[in-house]
Amino acid sequence: QVQLEDIGGGSVQAGGSLRLSCIVSGAASRSLSMGYIRQAPGMPREAVARINRDGISEYADFAKGRFTISRDDAKNTVYLQMNSLKPEDTSTYFCVADHEPFSIPTMWARSFDYRGQGTQVTVSS
Repeated sequence: QVQLEDIGGGSVQAGGSLRLSCIVSGAASRSLSMGYIRQAPGMPREAVARINRDGISEYADFAKGRFTISRDDAKNTVYLQMNSLKPEDTSTYFCVADHEPFSIPTMWARSFDYRGQGTQVTVSS
């Protein structure tokens, strides 16, 4: 059974940084395309970033220049480094994974093979 564990959320002030980690169990992460989505209460889901099996990454416009997604398949882990955080980044962040590749424009609506339980990120002004 494949599971994704989201860790690393928390509360920071605007301008601060957080690193999220997504630990994959039950499968080799190198077999998966992976990414992050986020959703705040009452708001639609947003794609944040994705990294495919070949290591190529893609970002939502709001994440470009501030967020970096990376993967360490030896540790079965994907990371989302978030810098220069803003209050509007406050949301629950979910790691997602799929055996098929996916891209930012479709992430807001598509279903994924696997999803983590989510981790809360709160940015205060």
